[in-house]
Amino acid sequence: MFATLAGGYPSGSPTPPADRDALVREVLAEQVAAGLDLLTDGLVRWDDPLEPVVRGLDGLEPDPSGARARPRATRLPTWRGPITVDAWRSAATLPEAAGRPVKACLVGPYTLGWLVDDGPERLGREALTLALAEALNTELRALAAAGAPVVQVDEDALTRIGPADDAERSLFRDAARRLTDGVGGHLSLAVTGGSAEAVGPAALFDLPFASYLFDLVGGPDNWRLITRAPRERGIVCGVADARRTDDDHLELMVWAAHYAASTAGRGLERVGLATSGSLAHLPRERAKAKIERLGEAARIAALGSWQESVKELDPRASDIRSAAFGRYAPPRPVRRRPRPGA
Repeated sequence: MFATLAGGYPSGSPTPPADRDALVREVLAEQVAAGLDLLTDGLVRWDDPLEPVVRGLDGLEPDPSGARARPRATRLPTWRGPITVDAWRSAATLPEAAGRPVKACLVGPYTLGWLVDDGPERLGREALTLALAEALNTELRALAAAGAPVVQVDEDALTRIGPADDAERSLFRDAARRLTDGVGGHLSLAVTGGSAEAVGPAALFDLPFASYLFDLVGGPDNWRLITRAPRERGIVCGVADARRTDDDHLELMVWAAHYAASTAGRGLERVGLATSGSLAHLPRERAKAKIERLGEAARIAALGSWQESVKELDPRASDIRSAAFGRYAPPRPVRRRPRPGA
């Protein structure tokens, strides 16, 4: 049982590149203090999650207008050298990580295929997507060789696939197979921003991802995928609402962990809790409060059974009588009539 960020974390204010190392230290320290177990650098080294890929692959260039609206392909992209390995290694070896594992995060090829303009040559989105998958396969191999314990592949564009989009399902499957071919280590597929239910359990769980992170706030239908996930796959529940600044319901997050653990007999050892998406757009103090709440939920869920966890929660949230009365109503003591002659 663990807690982790699904994506970005706010930098607080514009940060010069020279100060990014200090910012990563701050972000790691805040995660550790909040009780998160699987850390990230919060993507604070980059101005945009696409930046490392766009600058790191041959054949891609930033938006020529300078508006960062949409990067462009000048030809089919290829890998020329490590893109995120140095950034991951730097974060993983900082003392602020306190010896906890640090995961690497990378935008996946299917999503990149939607976000990158196919250029003046009109390369076509399918060809571009598959070329991106092959290029990023080498990056995943480099991260695994460097010792990254978990590599999270973000495929938010899966929420665009509808029930009748057979061609899109096939393209995602082909791209994911090329991306993961021969890659060792723990690969995790993350989908935030909506539901991926229409992709289907076969297309998702036939792939060699060891775990799956689903947004259960913006895509509650993802629960139906979780119930179909094989027992040996890890499930990370995106339950801390990244869209809002208000506090998350501790009881709901703990319940989500236990329900995910109950599916297919998965167990808490294969379940995590996460934010439902990137927190980068939130005020820093609100993001900090959210991950503190998330860490607390993971701590309570890890106590054991739901019955054990309930002891740590507000009784008004878990008592059925409270729901009926609209307020906390403790159980009435059992009154026993005295036996005749007693």
